[in-house]
Amino acid sequence: MTILSFLLFTLFAAGLTWFLTRKDERNSSEGFFLGGRSLTFPIIAGSLLLTNLSTEQMVGLNGAAYAHGLSVMAWEVVAVVALVIMALFFLPRFLRTGITTVPQFLERRYDRTAQSIANTIFLIAYTFLLIPLILYTGAVGLISMIDLQQLTGIEDYNTLLRGTVVLIGVMGILYARFGGLRTLAILDTINGVGLLVGGMLVAYFALNAAGDNQGIAAGWDALKAGQPDRMNSMGAEGSEVPFSTLFTGVALLNLFYWCTNQQIIQRTFGASSLAEGQKGVLLTGALKLLGPLYLVLPGLVAYQLYFDKGIPNDQAYGTLVRNLLPEHLTGFFAAVMIGAILSSFNAALNSTSALFSIGLYKHVINPSGTEQQTVRAAKWFVVIVAIAAMIGAPFLIGQDTIFGYLQKMNAIYFIPIFSVVVVGMLHPRVPAHAASIAMVAGIVLISVGYFVKPAAAALSAANIHGFHFIGIVFAILVVFLIAMGSLAPRATAWKIETDNEIDLTPWKGAKWASAALVIVVIGIYAAFAG
Repeated sequence: MTILSFLLFTLFAAGLTWFLTRKDERNSSEGFFLGGRSLTFPIIAGSLLLTNLSTEQMVGLNGAAYAHGLSVMAWEVVAVVALVIMALFFLPRFLRTGITTVPQFLERRYDRTAQSIANTIFLIAYTFLLIPLILYTGAVGLISMIDLQQLTGIEDYNTLLRGTVVLIGVMGILYARFGGLRTLAILDTINGVGLLVGGMLVAYFALNAAGDNQGIAAGWDALKAGQPDRMNSMGAEGSEVPFSTLFTGVALLNLFYWCTNQQIIQRTFGASSLAEGQKGVLLTGALKLLGPLYLVLPGLVAYQLYFDKGIPNDQAYGTLVRNLLPEHLTGFFAAVMIGAILSSFNAALNSTSALFSIGLYKHVINPSGTEQQTVRAAKWFVVIVAIAAMIGAPFLIGQDTIFGYLQKMNAIYFIPIFSVVVVGMLHPRVPAHAASIAMVAGIVLISVGYFVKPAAAALSAANIHGFHFIGIVFAILVVFLIAMGSLAPRATAWKIETDNEIDLTPWKGAKWASAALVIVVIGIYAAFAG
């Protein structure tokens, strides 16, 4: 029954996606990378949500909740504020320029060198960090969720992991190789509905189990009685996400991720209008408010049920799903999880191919290449990157926690790029060479703080939390950029030039919807403050 329900939902999602996108145009850059700038707000929201949700979230964040309690909900709740800022500040500026990639914006704001540096950073990070991590976490989650060792008869875990990675990778290549952004966005939306339903079902069965099958209200009471110190939204200073870090590293990582991360915001670049884009982004924010129910709550229940059984953090969620869901729902949820894995994998591949073709192929390899040649090169580059990721993913075995590793490594390039984007928008006189210096210097500073033992020891001795550290680096970079804008300003102030034919009229309800979302975020923190 598990395998049957898995296959049925997978075939349904693939068939419906093909039917809806069979006539799409994919031979131009705009058609392949931006869906012909035709995406409406439900598709944008569904695509954003599922691109974000994958096993590093479902498995990793629930694993973090299993280890640290309710305070890790910050990664979901604070994201809502970042999405509000994206809708009101960043999106109007990005859409006005008509860009396809964030490095393209940096080229227009600064120069070709800044574009090349950012493009290289994104390519390296996606190829050697993000995409292998997606494949690895996807394989780990799937193996534990449906007990692939028993189903396949493969007893050696490493062999099974490599085989699962290859299977997911090949499926992802087929989706990304033969479909453009709209194909991926439609598939995202279909799987997004399934993921929300499946995630809520896991939360329901988990709460019911915590309350000895007496209902979800009894389960919630049991959680509060059984682990009162872990049901605090503030988080202690010694925890993974203490409350003070919400205003430094946690805020900055969320702002980069939802406002300038190519993998995510490429979905919004394909909006049919600014109003549709804003509605899509803010709807994503509303849906993120539900995130703690299926990304944190199951981890808390897993702690309640299994904390004395020695289950590793990142296996807690898979164990919970396997033990609590009926067989037919386990198969359905496994299919949805595969969709989530493929969504993040495809988003990263599509964004990587856009960065390669527009930032490298058109600028360096073949500047006179046709649209068809550019798209063809992008599709073959996708295959090469995917194969490299399949080879590299198994080497991630042995990491302490998946989610913690991801956030730590992301900060290395998130913070420098975000600093030059936001200061570049706000300060029209910052010179181009300052941006290039800031990006390189930021990566060096954070890497030294992380990996050079004397520096890491000094930060530890000073009791500086890692998220506060990256906040300090961000402040240093911002001060440097502003100082350069005063000491060696560019000759003329930069102005955004409109280069997009879509309707750029803002959505009338954007500010009211944004205010409502922020009020709900504050209310959630106040309700669970210990």
